[in-house]
Amino acid sequence: MRTAGWTDSVTVLDRLTAVFDAFGEDDEGLGVSELARRANLPKSTVSRIAGDLVAQRLLDREGDKLYLGVRLFELAQTVEKPRRLRHLALPVMTELRDVTGHTVSLGVLDGSDVVILGVVRAAGGCAPPAGIGGRLPAHATALGKALLAFSAREVVERIVQDGLPQRTPRTIADAAVLARELSDVRRLGVATDAEECARDRVCAAAAILGHGGAPVAALSMTAVASAATPERLAPAVRAAAMTVSRRLDPAHHG
Repeated sequence: MRTAGWTDSVTVLDRLTAVFDAFGEDDEGLGVSELARRANLPKSTVSRIAGDLVAQRLLDREGDKLYLGVRLFELAQTVEKPRRLRHLALPVMTELRDVTGHTVSLGVLDGSDVVILGVVRAAGGCAPPAGIGGRLPAHATALGKALLAFSAREVVERIVQDGLPQRTPRTIADAAVLARELSDVRRLGVATDAEECARDRVCAAAAILGHGGAPVAALSMTAVASAATPERLAPAVRAAAMTVSRRLDPAHHG
C-alpha cells in the first residue's frame, strides 16, 4: 500500500509502475482523476505521464478515458514466447542433463548473438560459456551455428558482413569455412564447437524447429574437452531438440 508521503522520493519508474498498476482486469477505462487517486499521485503528474504513454501507444485514449495500450500487449507477446519455450524445454533439458551428466543450455538468435534463455547445470559439470541472459557470438558457438544453419541466407550474410571476431584460436573467422560448416549442420542436424567459444570447452547443439522448419531456438550440451568430444554429445542433443520441436508444434512434427 502506497502512503500519502511515498511520492516525495519515488523515481520515474515508480510512477510509471503506479499508473499501470492502477488498471484492473475489468476496467472499462479510467479518467485521469480516478487514475491519479488509485496511483496515489498528483493529477498533474498523472496527466503528464498519461500523455507520454499515449504517444508511445502504451496507453490508449478514447475521449476522457484511458485504457492499457495495444503496444503493451505486443510487448507481452515477446515475453510470452520465451516463457513458453522455457516451459516446454525444461523437462527435456533436465532429463538430458540427468542421462548424460553434462550441462544443457537453451538459446535463441538475436542479431549476431545467441542469447541464453535457460541453463540446467550438471552437478560437478563444467560451467557453460554464458549464464541465463548472457550473449555469445553466434558464429563461435554450437548453439549459434545450429540456429544459423536453418536461418534465412540474409541473416547469415549480415553476420558475415559484421565480421567474425575470434574468441579463441579455433573460432571460425573465414566466411567460406563458416558456410561449409553450416551446410554440414543442415545435413547432419547437429552443430559442434571444439574450443571455438571457450578454451577447454566442447559443445554440441541442435536447432528446435517450428512451423515450416524455421529455427525457434537451440539446445546445447557443454563438456570439458578432456572428458568428451562434440561428436559423442551430438546424438543425444539432437534427439532432445527434436522432442522439444514436437512439443512446440505437434501438428507439424507428428
